[in-house]
Amino acid sequence: MIKLIVNSDDFGYSRGINFGIIDSHKYGILNSATLMTNMPGAEHAFELAKENPKLQVGIHLVLTCGRPLLDNVSSLVDDNGNFKKLNDLYKHKGIILEDVEREWTAQIEKFLASGITPTHFDSHHHVHTLPELLPVVQRLSKKYSLPVRREKEQAVEGVPAFSDVFLHDFYGETATLDYFEKLAIRFPDDSVVEVMTHPGYLDNSILDGSSYNTDRLKETEILTTVKLPENIVLI
Repeated sequence: MIKLIVNSDDFGYSRGINFGIIDSHKYGILNSATLMTNMPGAEHAFELAKENPKLQVGIHLVLTCGRPLLDNVSSLVDDNGNFKKLNDLYKHKGIILEDVEREWTAQIEKFLASGITPTHFDSHHHVHTLPELLPVVQRLSKKYSLPVRREKEQAVEGVPAFSDVFLHDFYGETATLDYFEKLAIRFPDDSVVEVMTHPGYLDNSILDGSSYNTDRLKETEILTTVKLPENIVLI
C-alpha cells in the first residue's frame, strides 16, 4: 500500500480558504494542512482545526505574504511593513538570518499557544528550501522536534523528513480527476507520499492577494469527489 498524505497549504490565509480546506477534509480525501499564523484567517483556522481533530495540522512558515508577527525584523519587510516580495527574497536583498529565525520562532510559538500539536512544518513559496536558510531550518527542527517537508529526496543533515516523497504537481492544469489513479503506479508499496494541494473557496482576500485563486475551486471539487485506488491508503 502507498501511504498518502494529502496536505493543503495556506490554512489561515482567509475564511474562504479555510472553509474550502475543511470541506475537503470532512467530505473528501484531505487529511493534513499547514497553517499560516501571520495571516488574517489564522484564528479562524485554529478554531476549525479544534473542531476537526482528525485533520493533521502543521505550520506553514511565511516570509513572502502578509505582515510579520514581529515589529523588529526590518530586513524582512518593505517600506510599508509588509513582507518583501518573493523575488527580493531569492535575491537575498538585505535579509538577515537572525531576523528570519526570530520571526519564524514567533510564528511557531503562536501556533503552539493555540493548544494544537503541530505535525511538521513547511513554508509558503517553499522558501525554507533556500540553501541560505538551511541553518535556521535545522535549528528550528531540532528545537521543536518537528519534521520538515523535504522537497528533494536527498537527506538533509539534522532535519527529519515529513514524508519519503513530496509532490507539488497537483496544481493548475495538472490537478486532474485521474491524478491519484496515476499516482498509484508511480511509487512502490510502503512509500509515504505527500501531495501538496491548495483547495479553497473564493473571497476578496484570495482574489485580491493571490494569482492562484479560481483553480482552488477546481481542487476543492476534485478532493471532495475523487475515490482513491485500492493500493493507496490515507495516513
